[in-house]
Amino acid sequence: MSGRTDLAFDPWDPAFLADPYPAYAELRDRGRVLSYEPTDQWLVPHHADVSALLRDRRLGRTYQHRFSHEDFGRTAPPAEHEPFHTLNDHGMLDLEPPDHTRIRRLVSKAFTPRTVEQLKPYVRQLAGELVDGLVEAGGGDLLTDVAEPLPVAVIAEMLGIPESDRAPLRPWSADICGMYELNPSEETAAKAVRASVEFSEYLRELIAARRKEPGDDLISGLIAAHDEGDRLTEQEMISTAVLLLNAGHEATVNATVNGWWALFRNPGQLAALRADHSLVPSAVEELMRYDTPLQLFERWVLDDIEIDGTTIPRGAEIAMLFGSANHDPAVFADPGRLDLSRKDNPHISFSAGIHYCIGAPLARIELAASMTALLERASTLRPATEPRRKPNFVIRGLEGLSVEL
Repeated sequence: MSGRTDLAFDPWDPAFLADPYPAYAELRDRGRVLSYEPTDQWLVPHHADVSALLRDRRLGRTYQHRFSHEDFGRTAPPAEHEPFHTLNDHGMLDLEPPDHTRIRRLVSKAFTPRTVEQLKPYVRQLAGELVDGLVEAGGGDLLTDVAEPLPVAVIAEMLGIPESDRAPLRPWSADICGMYELNPSEETAAKAVRASVEFSEYLRELIAARRKEPGDDLISGLIAAHDEGDRLTEQEMISTAVLLLNAGHEATVNATVNGWWALFRNPGQLAALRADHSLVPSAVEELMRYDTPLQLFERWVLDDIEIDGTTIPRGAEIAMLFGSANHDPAVFADPGRLDLSRKDNPHISFSAGIHYCIGAPLARIELAASMTALLERASTLRPATEPRRKPNFVIRGLEGLSVEL
Protein backbone atom coordinates (compact mmCIF):
# COMPACT_ATOMS: atom_id res chain seq x y z
CA MET A 1 0.00 0.00 0.00
CA SER A 2 1.60 3.26 -1.08
CA GLY A 3 0.40 5.81 1.47
CA ARG A 4 0.01 9.56 1.63
CA THR A 5 2.05 11.26 4.33
CA ASP A 6 1.46 14.82 3.09
CA LEU A 7 -2.01 15.05 4.65
CA ALA A 8 -3.07 17.48 7.37
CA PHE A 9 -4.69 14.42 9.01
CA ASP A 10 -2.41 13.60 11.98
CA PRO A 11 -4.16 11.81 14.87
CA TRP A 12 -1.16 12.30 17.20
CA ASP A 13 -0.78 16.07 16.71
CA PRO A 14 -2.28 18.14 19.59
CA ALA A 15 -3.25 20.90 17.14
CA PHE A 16 -5.17 18.39 15.00
CA LEU A 17 -6.81 16.87 18.10
CA ALA A 18 -7.90 20.34 19.26
CA ASP A 19 -9.81 20.85 15.99
CA PRO A 20 -9.67 18.08 13.36
CA TYR A 21 -12.46 19.53 11.20
CA PRO A 22 -10.33 21.76 8.90
CA ALA A 23 -8.10 18.74 8.13
CA TYR A 24 -11.21 16.73 7.27
CA ALA A 25 -12.22 19.38 4.75
CA GLU A 26 -8.83 18.92 3.08
CA LEU A 27 -9.29 15.14 3.03
CA ARG A 28 -12.69 15.47 1.37
CA ASP A 29 -11.19 17.78 -1.25
CA ARG A 30 -8.39 15.27 -1.93
CA GLY A 31 -10.73 12.41 -2.83
CA ARG A 32 -13.17 9.77 -1.70
CA VAL A 33 -10.59 7.30 -0.39
CA LEU A 34 -6.99 7.98 0.65
CA SER A 35 -4.31 5.53 1.77
CA TYR A 36 -2.68 6.46 5.06
CA GLU A 37 0.68 4.82 5.72
CA PRO A 38 1.14 5.49 9.48
CA THR A 39 -1.81 3.21 10.35
CA ASP A 40 -1.87 1.10 7.15
CA GLN A 41 -5.49 2.08 6.51
CA TRP A 42 -7.69 3.59 3.83
CA LEU A 43 -9.38 6.80 5.04
CA VAL A 44 -12.97 7.43 3.89
CA PRO A 45 -14.04 11.03 4.63
CA HIS A 46 -17.34 11.57 2.72
CA HIS A 47 -20.79 11.06 4.26
CA ALA A 48 -22.25 9.16 1.28
CA ASP A 49 -19.36 6.67 1.21
CA VAL A 50 -19.25 6.16 4.99
CA SER A 51 -23.01 5.64 5.07
CA ALA A 52 -22.89 3.10 2.20
CA LEU A 53 -19.87 1.21 3.56
CA LEU A 54 -21.46 0.81 7.00
CA ARG A 55 -24.15 -1.24 5.25
CA ASP A 56 -21.80 -3.11 2.87
CA ARG A 57 -21.58 -6.82 3.72
CA ARG A 58 -18.23 -7.10 1.89
CA LEU A 59 -16.77 -5.40 4.97
CA GLY A 60 -16.67 -6.81 8.49
CA ARG A 61 -15.70 -5.83 12.02
CA THR A 62 -13.86 -9.16 12.12
CA TYR A 63 -12.47 -11.48 9.47
CA GLN A 64 -11.97 -14.52 11.69
CA HIS A 65 -15.40 -15.97 10.84
CA ARG A 66 -14.04 -16.50 7.31
CA PHE A 67 -10.23 -16.39 7.37
CA SER A 68 -7.29 -17.24 9.57
CA HIS A 69 -4.81 -14.44 10.34
CA GLU A 70 -2.40 -16.01 7.82
CA ASP A 71 -5.01 -16.35 5.05
CA PHE A 72 -5.92 -12.70 5.55
CA GLY A 73 -2.32 -11.52 5.43
CA ARG A 74 -2.39 -10.30 9.02
CA THR A 75 -0.32 -11.13 12.10
CA ALA A 76 -2.04 -12.60 15.15
CA PRO A 77 -2.02 -10.24 18.15
CA PRO A 78 0.73 -10.84 20.75
CA ALA A 79 -0.04 -13.66 23.20
CA GLU A 80 0.21 -11.29 26.18
CA HIS A 81 -2.75 -9.27 24.78
CA GLU A 82 -4.97 -12.39 24.68
CA PRO A 83 -7.29 -11.45 27.64
CA PHE A 84 -8.25 -8.20 25.91
CA HIS A 85 -8.91 -9.89 22.56
CA THR A 86 -10.90 -12.74 24.12
CA LEU A 87 -13.12 -10.17 25.84
CA ASN A 88 -13.39 -7.89 22.82
CA ASP A 89 -13.82 -10.54 20.12
CA HIS A 90 -16.87 -12.16 21.77
CA GLY A 91 -18.89 -8.94 21.99
CA MET A 92 -21.45 -8.30 19.26
CA LEU A 93 -19.70 -5.12 18.06
CA ASP A 94 -16.80 -7.26 16.83
CA LEU A 95 -18.84 -10.21 15.58
CA GLU A 96 -20.50 -10.78 12.23
CA PRO A 97 -23.60 -12.90 11.42
CA PRO A 98 -24.72 -15.44 12.45
CA ASP A 99 -23.14 -14.90 15.92
CA HIS A 100 -23.84 -11.16 15.83
CA THR A 101 -27.49 -11.76 14.88
CA ARG A 102 -28.00 -14.32 17.65
CA ILE A 103 -26.55 -12.15 20.45
CA ARG A 104 -28.11 -8.90 19.24
CA ARG A 105 -31.54 -10.54 19.12
CA LEU A 106 -31.24 -11.51 22.80
CA VAL A 107 -29.87 -8.15 23.96
CA SER A 108 -32.36 -6.11 21.94
CA LYS A 109 -35.14 -7.39 24.24
CA ALA A 110 -33.70 -5.11 26.94
CA PHE A 111 -33.67 -2.11 24.59
CA THR A 112 -37.20 -2.23 23.16
CA PRO A 113 -38.84 1.22 22.85
CA ARG A 114 -41.20 0.27 25.70
CA THR A 115 -38.37 -0.77 28.05
CA VAL A 116 -36.36 2.35 27.29
CA GLU A 117 -39.44 4.56 27.74
CA GLN A 118 -39.99 3.00 31.18
CA LEU A 119 -36.48 4.12 32.21
CA LYS A 120 -37.28 7.81 31.54
CA PRO A 121 -38.51 8.70 35.07
CA TYR A 122 -35.45 7.06 36.68
CA VAL A 123 -33.05 8.82 34.27
CA ARG A 124 -34.72 12.22 34.79
CA GLN A 125 -34.76 11.86 38.57
CA LEU A 126 -31.09 10.86 38.68
CA ALA A 127 -30.10 13.71 36.32
CA GLY A 128 -31.98 16.17 38.57
CA GLU A 129 -30.24 14.88 41.70
CA LEU A 130 -26.80 15.10 40.10
CA VAL A 131 -27.41 18.66 38.87
CA ASP A 132 -28.79 19.67 42.30
CA GLY A 133 -25.51 18.47 43.83
CA LEU A 134 -23.55 20.57 41.33
CA VAL A 135 -25.69 23.65 42.10
CA GLU A 136 -25.37 23.22 45.87
CA ALA A 137 -21.59 23.12 45.51
CA GLY A 138 -21.68 26.30 43.40
CA GLY A 139 -20.09 24.44 40.49
CA GLY A 140 -17.63 21.63 39.93
CA ASP A 141 -16.52 19.32 37.14
CA LEU A 142 -19.39 18.68 34.74
CA LEU A 143 -17.60 15.50 33.60
CA THR A 144 -17.26 13.75 36.98
CA ASP A 145 -20.29 15.33 38.71
CA VAL A 146 -22.97 14.82 36.01
CA ALA A 147 -21.78 13.44 32.65
CA GLU A 148 -20.16 10.24 33.99
CA PRO A 149 -22.35 9.14 36.91
CA LEU A 150 -25.65 9.36 35.00
CA PRO A 151 -25.07 6.82 32.15
CA VAL A 152 -22.83 4.59 34.29
CA ALA A 153 -25.59 4.28 36.90
CA VAL A 154 -28.26 3.65 34.26
CA ILE A 155 -26.42 0.85 32.44
CA ALA A 156 -25.18 -0.68 35.73
CA GLU A 157 -28.78 -0.69 36.96
CA MET A 158 -29.92 -2.41 33.74
CA LEU A 159 -27.17 -5.04 34.05
CA GLY A 160 -27.88 -5.60 37.76
CA ILE A 161 -24.48 -4.46 39.07
CA PRO A 162 -24.94 -3.47 42.76
CA GLU A 163 -24.22 0.16 43.67
CA SER A 164 -21.41 -0.88 46.00
CA ASP A 165 -19.56 -2.53 43.06
CA ARG A 166 -19.72 0.36 40.59
CA ALA A 167 -16.59 2.39 41.47
CA PRO A 168 -14.16 0.43 39.22
CA LEU A 169 -16.52 0.31 36.20
CA ARG A 170 -15.48 3.65 34.68
CA PRO A 171 -11.67 3.09 35.16
CA TRP A 172 -11.97 -0.43 33.69
CA SER A 173 -13.89 0.94 30.73
CA ALA A 174 -11.42 3.77 30.10
CA ASP A 175 -8.47 1.34 30.14
CA ILE A 176 -10.18 -1.12 27.78
CA CYS A 177 -11.23 1.64 25.37
CA GLY A 178 -7.61 2.81 25.15
CA MET A 179 -7.04 -0.13 22.79
CA TYR A 180 -9.43 1.37 20.24
CA GLU A 181 -7.04 4.24 19.56
CA LEU A 182 -4.75 4.12 16.52
CA ASN A 183 -1.45 2.27 17.13
CA PRO A 184 -1.88 1.96 20.95
CA SER A 185 1.33 1.84 23.02
CA GLU A 186 2.49 -1.19 25.01
CA GLU A 187 1.58 0.66 28.23
CA THR A 188 -1.97 1.21 26.90
CA ALA A 189 -2.20 -2.48 25.95
CA ALA A 190 -0.98 -3.61 29.39
CA LYS A 191 -3.65 -1.46 31.09
CA ALA A 192 -6.34 -2.84 28.77
CA VAL A 193 -5.26 -6.43 29.47
CA ARG A 194 -5.30 -5.88 33.25
CA ALA A 195 -8.74 -4.23 33.12
CA SER A 196 -10.04 -7.05 30.88
CA VAL A 197 -8.90 -9.69 33.37
CA GLU A 198 -10.33 -7.86 36.42
CA PHE A 199 -13.64 -6.94 34.78
CA SER A 200 -14.09 -10.50 33.43
CA GLU A 201 -13.38 -12.05 36.84
CA TYR A 202 -15.90 -9.71 38.48
CA LEU A 203 -18.61 -10.55 35.94
CA ARG A 204 -17.91 -14.29 36.19
CA GLU A 205 -18.66 -14.06 39.93
CA LEU A 206 -21.75 -11.91 39.31
CA ILE A 207 -23.09 -14.39 36.72
CA ALA A 208 -22.57 -17.25 39.21
CA ALA A 209 -24.49 -15.27 41.86
CA ARG A 210 -27.34 -14.54 39.40
CA ARG A 211 -27.55 -18.22 38.46
CA LYS A 212 -28.31 -18.97 42.12
CA GLU A 213 -30.52 -15.93 42.68
CA PRO A 214 -31.90 -14.42 39.45
CA GLY A 215 -33.02 -10.80 39.51
CA ASP A 216 -34.98 -8.49 37.23
CA ASP A 217 -31.89 -7.45 35.26
CA LEU A 218 -30.21 -8.03 31.91
CA ILE A 219 -27.58 -10.50 33.14
CA SER A 220 -30.32 -12.67 34.71
CA GLY A 221 -32.24 -12.35 31.43
CA LEU A 222 -29.26 -13.58 29.39
CA ILE A 223 -28.82 -16.55 31.76
CA ALA A 224 -32.53 -17.39 31.42
CA ALA A 225 -32.35 -17.14 27.62
CA HIS A 226 -29.37 -19.52 27.62
CA ASP A 227 -31.23 -21.99 29.83
CA GLU A 228 -34.24 -21.83 27.51
CA GLY A 229 -32.14 -22.94 24.54
CA ASP A 230 -30.78 -19.68 23.06
CA ARG A 231 -27.09 -20.58 22.95
CA LEU A 232 -24.99 -18.00 24.78
CA THR A 233 -21.64 -18.99 26.22
CA GLU A 234 -20.43 -17.54 29.50
CA GLN A 235 -17.72 -15.65 27.59
CA GLU A 236 -20.38 -14.13 25.32
CA MET A 237 -22.35 -13.04 28.40
CA ILE A 238 -19.24 -11.42 29.91
CA SER A 239 -18.24 -9.74 26.63
CA THR A 240 -21.80 -8.50 26.08
CA ALA A 241 -22.00 -7.00 29.58
CA VAL A 242 -18.64 -5.23 29.13
CA LEU A 243 -19.61 -3.94 25.68
CA LEU A 244 -22.94 -2.61 26.97
CA LEU A 245 -21.23 -0.86 29.86
CA ASN A 246 -18.46 0.63 27.71
CA ALA A 247 -20.64 1.62 24.77
CA GLY A 248 -23.51 2.50 27.11
CA HIS A 249 -21.70 5.38 28.72
CA GLU A 250 -18.52 6.28 26.79
CA ALA A 251 -20.32 8.10 23.95
CA THR A 252 -22.88 9.71 26.27
CA VAL A 253 -20.19 11.06 28.63
CA ASN A 254 -18.18 12.57 25.78
CA ALA A 255 -21.25 13.88 23.93
CA THR A 256 -22.27 15.69 27.14
CA VAL A 257 -18.97 17.49 27.76
CA ASN A 258 -18.17 18.07 24.07
CA GLY A 259 -21.70 19.42 23.71
CA TRP A 260 -21.60 21.84 26.64
CA TRP A 261 -18.16 23.09 25.65
CA ALA A 262 -19.55 23.76 22.15
CA LEU A 263 -22.52 25.61 23.70
CA PHE A 264 -20.23 27.77 25.85
CA ARG A 265 -18.25 28.71 22.72
CA ASN A 266 -21.47 29.57 20.86
CA PRO A 267 -23.24 31.90 23.31
CA GLY A 268 -25.95 32.88 20.83
CA GLN A 269 -27.05 29.26 20.45
CA LEU A 270 -26.86 28.68 24.22
CA ALA A 271 -29.04 31.75 24.80
CA ALA A 272 -31.60 30.44 22.27
CA LEU A 273 -31.63 27.05 24.06
CA ARG A 274 -32.06 28.68 27.48
CA ALA A 275 -34.96 30.70 26.11
CA ASP A 276 -36.67 27.71 24.47
CA HIS A 277 -36.24 24.29 26.07
CA SER A 278 -38.29 22.69 23.28
CA LEU A 279 -35.03 22.86 21.28
CA VAL A 280 -33.51 20.11 23.46
CA PRO A 281 -34.22 17.14 21.13
CA SER A 282 -32.77 18.85 18.03
CA ALA A 283 -29.91 20.27 20.16
CA VAL A 284 -28.92 16.74 21.23
CA GLU A 285 -28.72 15.66 17.57
CA GLU A 286 -26.83 18.77 16.46
CA LEU A 287 -24.27 18.60 19.27
CA MET A 288 -23.56 14.93 18.45
CA ARG A 289 -23.00 15.96 14.84
CA TYR A 290 -21.03 19.13 15.56
CA ASP A 291 -18.35 17.51 17.76
CA THR A 292 -18.67 13.78 17.20
CA PRO A 293 -17.78 11.58 20.21
CA LEU A 294 -16.66 8.62 18.04
CA GLN A 295 -14.48 10.01 15.26
CA LEU A 296 -13.50 6.81 13.46
CA PHE A 297 -14.93 3.32 12.90
CA GLU A 298 -12.82 0.54 11.40
CA ARG A 299 -13.89 -2.30 9.11
CA TRP A 300 -11.95 -5.08 7.38
CA VAL A 301 -12.30 -5.64 3.63
CA LEU A 302 -13.49 -9.26 3.26
CA ASP A 303 -13.90 -9.10 -0.54
CA ASP A 304 -12.34 -6.57 -2.93
CA ILE A 305 -14.32 -3.35 -3.25
CA GLU A 306 -13.93 -0.34 -5.50
CA ILE A 307 -14.32 3.30 -4.42
CA ASP A 308 -14.12 5.98 -7.08
CA GLY A 309 -11.97 3.83 -9.38
CA THR A 310 -9.62 2.67 -6.60
CA THR A 311 -9.67 -1.04 -5.77
CA ILE A 312 -9.38 -1.74 -2.05
CA PRO A 313 -8.15 -5.33 -1.78
CA ARG A 314 -9.29 -8.07 0.55
CA GLY A 315 -7.22 -7.89 3.76
CA ALA A 316 -7.11 -4.10 3.84
CA GLU A 317 -8.58 -2.03 6.66
CA ILE A 318 -10.90 0.91 6.09
CA ALA A 319 -11.15 3.80 8.55
CA MET A 320 -14.51 5.53 8.21
CA LEU A 321 -14.20 9.09 9.50
CA PHE A 322 -17.48 9.81 11.29
CA GLY A 323 -16.34 13.30 12.32
CA SER A 324 -15.60 14.18 8.69
CA ALA A 325 -18.85 12.64 7.41
CA ASN A 326 -20.77 14.73 9.96
CA HIS A 327 -19.20 17.91 8.53
CA ASP A 328 -19.68 17.06 4.85
CA PRO A 329 -21.16 20.13 3.07
CA ALA A 330 -22.75 17.81 0.49
CA VAL A 331 -25.17 16.76 3.27
CA PHE A 332 -25.12 19.51 5.90
CA ALA A 333 -25.63 23.17 5.00
CA ASP A 334 -22.84 25.29 6.56
CA PRO A 335 -21.52 22.28 8.56
CA GLY A 336 -19.04 24.32 10.63
CA ARG A 337 -21.90 26.34 12.15
CA LEU A 338 -23.63 25.10 15.29
CA ASP A 339 -27.37 25.28 14.58
CA LEU A 340 -29.50 23.80 17.37
CA SER A 341 -32.66 24.09 15.27
CA ARG A 342 -31.14 22.20 12.31
CA LYS A 343 -33.99 20.20 10.80
CA ASP A 344 -32.30 17.89 8.31
CA ASN A 345 -29.62 16.16 10.39
CA PRO A 346 -28.74 12.62 9.19
CA HIS A 347 -25.55 12.43 11.30
CA ILE A 348 -23.94 9.03 11.69
CA SER A 349 -22.67 9.39 15.26
CA PHE A 350 -24.57 6.18 16.18
CA SER A 351 -23.18 4.30 13.12
CA ALA A 352 -25.51 2.48 10.69
CA GLY A 353 -26.27 -0.96 9.27
CA ILE A 354 -26.15 -4.07 11.46
CA HIS A 355 -23.81 -2.33 13.94
CA TYR A 356 -26.12 0.65 14.49
CA CYS A 357 -25.92 1.52 18.20
CA ILE A 358 -28.48 -0.63 20.03
CA GLY A 359 -28.54 1.88 22.90
CA ALA A 360 -29.10 5.00 20.77
CA PRO A 361 -32.66 5.61 22.11
CA LEU A 362 -31.38 5.33 25.70
CA ALA A 363 -28.42 7.64 24.97
CA ARG A 364 -30.82 10.25 23.57
CA ILE A 365 -32.96 10.06 26.74
CA GLU A 366 -29.86 10.46 28.96
CA LEU A 367 -28.48 13.40 26.97
CA ALA A 368 -31.86 15.15 26.94
CA ALA A 369 -32.37 14.51 30.67
CA SER A 370 -29.01 15.96 31.75
CA MET A 371 -29.35 18.92 29.35
CA THR A 372 -32.87 19.73 30.57
CA ALA A 373 -31.84 19.44 34.24
CA LEU A 374 -28.89 21.80 33.65
CA LEU A 375 -31.06 24.30 31.77
CA GLU A 376 -33.79 24.28 34.44
CA ARG A 377 -31.70 24.09 37.61
CA ALA A 378 -28.36 25.67 36.63
CA SER A 379 -29.42 28.43 34.25
CA THR A 380 -26.35 30.57 34.98
CA LEU A 381 -23.83 27.78 34.31
CA ARG A 382 -20.58 28.94 32.71
CA PRO A 383 -17.07 27.51 32.24
CA ALA A 384 -14.64 28.25 35.08
CA THR A 385 -11.48 27.43 33.11
CA GLU A 386 -10.46 26.37 29.60
CA PRO A 387 -10.77 22.55 29.50
CA ARG A 388 -8.00 20.23 28.38
CA ARG A 389 -8.80 17.82 25.58
CA LYS A 390 -7.98 14.14 26.04
CA PRO A 391 -4.94 13.09 23.96
CA ASN A 392 -7.16 10.59 22.09
CA PHE A 393 -8.43 10.72 18.55
CA VAL A 394 -10.88 7.84 18.04
CA ILE A 395 -12.92 8.54 21.19
CA ARG A 396 -13.08 12.33 21.39
CA GLY A 397 -13.61 13.98 24.75
CA LEU A 398 -12.30 16.32 27.44
CA GLU A 399 -10.22 15.58 30.54
CA GLY A 400 -12.84 17.54 32.48
CA LEU A 401 -15.11 20.58 32.20
CA SER A 402 -14.86 22.88 35.21
CA VAL A 403 -18.01 25.00 35.60
CA GLU A 404 -19.37 27.61 38.01
CA LEU A 405 -22.68 29.33 38.59
